[in-house]
Amino acid sequence: MTTAPGARALVVVDVQPTFCEGGALGVDGGNAVADAVAAFAARHREDYALVVTTQDWHIEPGRHFAIAPEVPDYVDTWPPHGIAGTAEAELHPALADLAPDASVKKGQYAAAYSGFEGTDEAGRPLGAILAAADVTAVDVVGIAESHCVKDTALDARRLGLATRVFTDLTVPVTPEQGAAARAAMAEAGVELLPSA
Repeated sequence: MTTAPGARALVVVDVQPTFCEGGALGVDGGNAVADAVAAFAARHREDYALVVTTQDWHIEPGRHFAIAPEVPDYVDTWPPHGIAGTAEAELHPALADLAPDASVKKGQYAAAYSGFEGTDEAGRPLGAILAAADVTAVDVVGIAESHCVKDTALDARRLGLATRVFTDLTVPVTPEQGAAARAAMAEAGVELLPSA
């Protein structure tokens, strides 16, 4: 699929305390990514027609959560995280000045790795938000590269959007999972490059 030149959006995926050091499902390097994303967005805000954030916002996501005494397998089941209404589920404090044009919450009643599975307060899915702004290209950043960043980028490609992931503005759960995610994204036509 190809797209005509059009507007570009920055999609900031799940930069939340729950996925940073000290959080319920913290990833090593999460806080550094939050700071780097905030700095990048401040420098490049004028480059984007739209800035959109996504957040895990779990209410009752079913088998996505491993509830004690069940042990999470860290593939399909995870410790409870991103619980709706908690401080950990809010945007990371580093993004306090981001002022996104739209905010999408996902995973209320399902796993929902991709930002395209979420909706804003008006019930608009991410795809509709981007389409309404004539967005044809997206830059995807955030946490974690191996899961929600990857799935969001892959869904963007499925929708025909020219998609880039800035590799220095994301971090995987493990190096091995990161390598597998980068291979899957590259095969789907996602451009992987540093933000500089």
